[in-house]
Amino acid sequence: MRKTIWTTLAVILIFLVWYLVADRKTPFTGNARVKAVATQIVPQVTGTVTEVLVENGQIVSAGDVLVRIDARPYEIQRDKAEADLEAATQEVGASSAEVRAAQAKLARAQSDLDTMRIQTERVFALEKKGLIAVSKADDARGQLAESEANYENAKADLEKAKQRLGDDGIENPKIQRALAALADAELNLEWTELRAPATGVISNLLIAPGTYARSGQDLLTFLDATDVWIEAYFSENNLGRASIGSPVDVVLDMHPGQVIPGVIESFSAAVSLSGGDVPGQLASPPSTKGFLREPERFPVRIVLPGYEAGSTEDDLRFQLNGQADVIMYLSDNSLLNLVGRTYIRVVSILSYAY
Repeated sequence: MRKTIWTTLAVILIFLVWYLVADRKTPFTGNARVKAVATQIVPQVTGTVTEVLVENGQIVSAGDVLVRIDARPYEIQRDKAEADLEAATQEVGASSAEVRAAQAKLARAQSDLDTMRIQTERVFALEKKGLIAVSKADDARGQLAESEANYENAKADLEKAKQRLGDDGIENPKIQRALAALADAELNLEWTELRAPATGVISNLLIAPGTYARSGQDLLTFLDATDVWIEAYFSENNLGRASIGSPVDVVLDMHPGQVIPGVIESFSAAVSLSGGDVPGQLASPPSTKGFLREPERFPVRIVLPGYEAGSTEDDLRFQLNGQADVIMYLSDNSLLNLVGRTYIRVVSILSYAY
């Protein structure tokens, strides 16, 4: 009997020591989620939706038109602004046709440049992380430079058109006011088409033609597929040996039986005690309860090489906030790493059942 007790205590001690060591060198968590940037598409103008050109779950490319808002009121505003400019220029004895054309060209060039800046910023962010080829980033720089050149050319053409009106004409307050009104009308008309900011997926589509869109209020949800990662929450004592680039293994509930290698991309330096995961606030991990004091958990961002961006051609599919299990390998201890890889393999097989 005494021998059995001592044997049991020895086994418990061995497992306790093993747990403490493994928790530092091969920490594991089942508190992990698939993450991507969810963007609310918000109209800049108010009006009735006349066309919904996408379906729920549809994959779209950057610049694709998603929704059209009734443009007739804004076409009327533009026509009125053009007429006001015509009247103002006639008062000073000049023609406004060239100025109108140059103004419209500049508004279009400004819109194209804004769209290109949004798209290239995403590409440059991926380049900085080393997740895309340099040639693709160079192409983006070339496209951005071309858009900037087009904008500057349009701006110069407008200035030339203004100069042809003469100093007295272009400095006339009525013409200045008419030009500003025309630029505003052109921009509002441009905003009646809501476009995809990047390659991604439409989610939770709840609108149809006839929906009344209000300026500044969310209309539909867009999931950016250009940057996908795993966000794993580890306790503070798990992270003492972790560093950017440390290898990990990931099991996605959506792909049971499959272990996917990944690396640590970054760490969050703070968490909120009661906040939410919204822009401008600290990350707030899901709470878990235990017998002892609950440890604070910090999010670790993990990327899966080869799957940094969602694609229909990949053998992996991603669901935003889909659950995952993650184990990190933070030492060169072959025994601990072997046990960790065996454990995550068992977890991947068990994920068929839960």
